[in-house]
Amino acid sequence: MNPVRLGLRENLGQFSLLVVVNAFVGAMIGMERSILPAIAEQEFHLAAKTAVLSFIVVFGITKALTNYLAGRLSDRFGRKHILVGGWLVAAPVPFLLMWAPNWTWVLVANALLGISQGLTWSTTVIMKIDLAGPQKRGLAMGINEFAGYLAVAASALATGYIAARYGLRPQPFYLGVVFVVIGLLLSAFAVRETRHHVAAEANLQGALLPGDAPSQREIFWRTSLKDRNLSSVSQTGLVNNLNDGMAWGLFPLFFAAAGMDLARIGTLAAIYPATWGIAQLVTGAWSDRIDASGSSPRACGSKRSASRSSSSQGALPDSHRARCFSGLARRWCIRPCWPPSAMWRIQPGGRRPWACTVSGATSATRSARCWRVSPPMHWDYRPRCRL
Repeated sequence: MNPVRLGLRENLGQFSLLVVVNAFVGAMIGMERSILPAIAEQEFHLAAKTAVLSFIVVFGITKALTNYLAGRLSDRFGRKHILVGGWLVAAPVPFLLMWAPNWTWVLVANALLGISQGLTWSTTVIMKIDLAGPQKRGLAMGINEFAGYLAVAASALATGYIAARYGLRPQPFYLGVVFVVIGLLLSAFAVRETRHHVAAEANLQGALLPGDAPSQREIFWRTSLKDRNLSSVSQTGLVNNLNDGMAWGLFPLFFAAAGMDLARIGTLAAIYPATWGIAQLVTGAWSDRIDASGSSPRACGSKRSASRSSSSQGALPDSHRARCFSGLARRWCIRPCWPPSAMWRIQPGGRRPWACTVSGATSATRSARCWRVSPPMHWDYRPRCRL
């Protein structure tokens, strides 16, 4: 058996494979990003905007709950098993969206998609952290988010153009079948388990003492309320995803009301996640080198301004600029406040420090999975963003 080695270069093959897998995970969200609000209004004749946006609520709730469980399940059953399970949950989604006879079926499809995203995206994050070891976690997560959100953009763009040419259903969701098949096959037959990597990292600090590990309840309350740094990051993540929900649900409706066709709506829906994803490559690596809480507070207001600009300009070039600027502001302000590589040192009462990383990005009550790391981190994150 080959010895376990930590680091991106040492695990380049598996790391690259996980990047590809996460791209297909992101593409599953993107396939409905530009056209589902149009389906709600044109095919199911939903007039109330709250009803139209109900699919986002269902998706968010199920993904938040699954995010909370994903870390614990991956520790108990193995990362690969959870990843494959997430793809199996996603398998019916394209078919439900293709042939849904009423809006309830669409909500069921989005519940399954939320569960799948919570399992697959969170697990690929965890596996990349396992492989990266204590160094370059920010770069690892930047690459992960880059691949995922660039795929969201590409999928939104593709489905928008397909819908404009062939109709809202079923043709755009054929892509979803391809995404599921490829993602499932790669996860089942090419991806390898990474639990032994984190075990090797933990062993660098010596044997675990009884009572050192915080309980799940303690992790929950520290992450959500008690620890100032962790709770600030979780609250910022909540606001981050509220903004993303607005971009996902309201912008396509507004652009349609402005007379834009599905191809142009798809283009606008793609610019925002593409800009954000590309910026991840810079800020992910940057967070390995600096205090990520030092992002400019001015950028926090930039996202709000960009959203207002996007909703107030009918001309396509202005909307392009606003969406691009919004993606940059989100990347600059929100994400550095939750650096993907961030390891917060907490003292649960044991002799050795523990480090917690927050996994998932949907709920303010994200799960934190903890393990001992070497060397102990001494970073002190105090996010200064004010939204």
